[in-house]
Amino acid sequence: MGRVEKSIEILVPPEKVWEMLAFDKHLEWMDGYKSVEYTSKVHTPKDKYKVGATAHIIEHVKYDLKIIESLENEKMTYGFDVRRISMIMTYFLEPIDKRTRLTYTVDYEMHWSILGKIIEKLYLRRHIEKETERSLETLKSILEK
Repeated sequence: MGRVEKSIEILVPPEKVWEMLAFDKHLEWMDGYKSVEYTSKVHTPKDKYKVGATAHIIEHVKYDLKIIESLENEKMTYGFDVRRISMIMTYFLEPIDKRTRLTYTVDYEMHWSILGKIIEKLYLRRHIEKETERSLETLKSILEK
């Protein structure tokens, strides 16, 4: 199992960062996202943040993303499985004065034999790190305008 963790401080309170964690907001700042469509019912804006909310994502591949933990303005965890890769992504929001330290972790597992381990070491980890850094910088620039 691999893990990538990145943090960034954003000059807005956690409530503003939280708003951007809805799946449909990912299109604005997540590197590589091309399409997001909710597959769960969204009757109110708060439904987008509830445990069990799901969306179909088109990025480099297509997959379904599901919220598996949600603590308003504190923590959001998503999970998915695609092409023999399982990922759990967690956002931790920590208030610091009038800003937020956002920590993003990705825990991933390749369900392949030796080939998967080679791909993970040579490519996947670096790819996730670069996309994560770009995405967090984009989010910061949007929120600090």
